[in-house]
Amino acid sequence: MGDNAWRRTDAWIFVSLVIASGAGRHRRSTTTRRPEGVRLADVLSTADHLDQSIPERRDIEEAIRRLLGAGLVDVSDGWFRITTDGEHLWRSRPSAGLATTVDTVQGVLSRRHPPGTADWHLDEEEHAAAVQEYLVRSIPVPRRSPEGHSGRG
Repeated sequence: MGDNAWRRTDAWIFVSLVIASGAGRHRRSTTTRRPEGVRLADVLSTADHLDQSIPERRDIEEAIRRLLGAGLVDVSDGWFRITTDGEHLWRSRPSAGLATTVDTVQGVLSRRHPPGTADWHLDEEEHAAAVQEYLVRSIPVPRRSPEGHSGRG
């Protein structure tokens, strides 16, 4: 597949960003205040929940370059945001179950927007730190019973 076609990874990262940012909730109207953005660890967390894998640095970098170039996302000071065009694409997509949302969005991207190219780089260290942050946050914290309480009524 050439650079002029959207990849499933592009749609996976876009959907992860939309869900992580809350932009997809309740199919908001354009007059509703949009979230300020999310950090990479939040995008990774959502991507892992969608596809049971954490995106590689290169996959994120390539997808964000294409999405930035198409005007669907914005990245500033480590904050990832959905643009107005990205929100419109999300809100106007055909309804689909969560299991098929990424494939549905890839089809919508292919029909409505050519992939773009933007100059954006994700450092190995930044990706590794975001993966570590996500993994640490996802470790369940054991519950403690109150001191001296045996757990029996």
